[in-house]
Amino acid sequence: MNKYGIKKNFGFGCMRLPKKDGDIDYEEVCRLFDTFLENGFNYFDTAHGYHSGLSEVALKKCLTSRHDRSEYLITNKLSHNFFSKNEEIRPLFEEQLKATGVDYFDYYLMHAQDEKIYEQYRRCRAYEEALKLLEEGKIRHFGISFHDRAEVLEKILTDWPQIEVVQIQFNYLDYEDASVQSKRCYEICREHGKDIIIMEPVKGGSLAKLPEEAQAVIDSLGGGSAASYALRFAASFEGVIMVLSGMGSMEMVEENIGTMKDFVPLTDAEMSALGHVCEIFRQQNLIPCTACRYCTEVCPAGIPIPEIFACLNSKEAFGSWNSDFYYGQHTANGPKASDCLGCGACEETCPQHIEIRDLLQKAAEVFEKKD
Repeated sequence: MNKYGIKKNFGFGCMRLPKKDGDIDYEEVCRLFDTFLENGFNYFDTAHGYHSGLSEVALKKCLTSRHDRSEYLITNKLSHNFFSKNEEIRPLFEEQLKATGVDYFDYYLMHAQDEKIYEQYRRCRAYEEALKLLEEGKIRHFGISFHDRAEVLEKILTDWPQIEVVQIQFNYLDYEDASVQSKRCYEICREHGKDIIIMEPVKGGSLAKLPEEAQAVIDSLGGGSAASYALRFAASFEGVIMVLSGMGSMEMVEENIGTMKDFVPLTDAEMSALGHVCEIFRQQNLIPCTACRYCTEVCPAGIPIPEIFACLNSKEAFGSWNSDFYYGQHTANGPKASDCLGCGACEETCPQHIEIRDLLQKAAEVFEKKD
């Protein structure tokens, strides 16, 4: 058990709970939670908007009303779409306590922080309100969950040294990804001395179902599923106190418990194998961009070309919402793919000889499509 009371470094994410007849399958959730606890784990993560509020209800019905408070830790979050002024924050917090059936939260996170959302929290003095709750003992630890560029994280952590923990998206495929910037976000957390909670270690399930060639690399290691290696990758880094998985079935719970109950960090050979898997994914993608940034140095429109190409590659490989989300993050306050002037300066300097103008046009069609 560490200083936070965490027994093991694996947590139950409550945003993908099993459903039955359009509602949460509370009987099955009880089974999942009990199995999780019986195997020595004690960390549960929720937010007010998960399952349209029913995630918090499930925690009360299936966990807090059935187990002693000493048996579990609960993380909840202040989500931006449920308040618009400071006066609404504390009533929302009290509603969250009531919904989950507890008197305090072990962790309370400023949810999904990015540059735009952070400005709302500053305007509403949300961080100040959360720190008051910390002083009052209604939350035990204060932190943020984060989805944006590394430079935004640097600003938030500089503004608020009181932050104890940071929850970031982190997996072996996103580690070097120019759009997600997992590696740099991790490094900034370490530079500021913050403990780290990992979300999306299996990239929304994408790293559990690999292409045939990539799966062959995992199989050659002879020890575990593709998902297990993704979890172990995330948990192998210094400063990581928790790896979350949104689990919706007993099969997932039992497999992940098997991986994390007696956690073993990845060996150098296993790390190398995951690097090979990443290379296989890169070879499948359309754009051999190495993010050297020569193109951005000469682009008169200031378009973040490597980040846009990383989003386009991810969209091609996985087709997930994440790609659209990060495209929005990288273009929210600056030029988009459609702002290309067609001058060709980028292509003249590109060492990979990429047809950048055509691909920016494709990115605009993919990410800027109108409803």
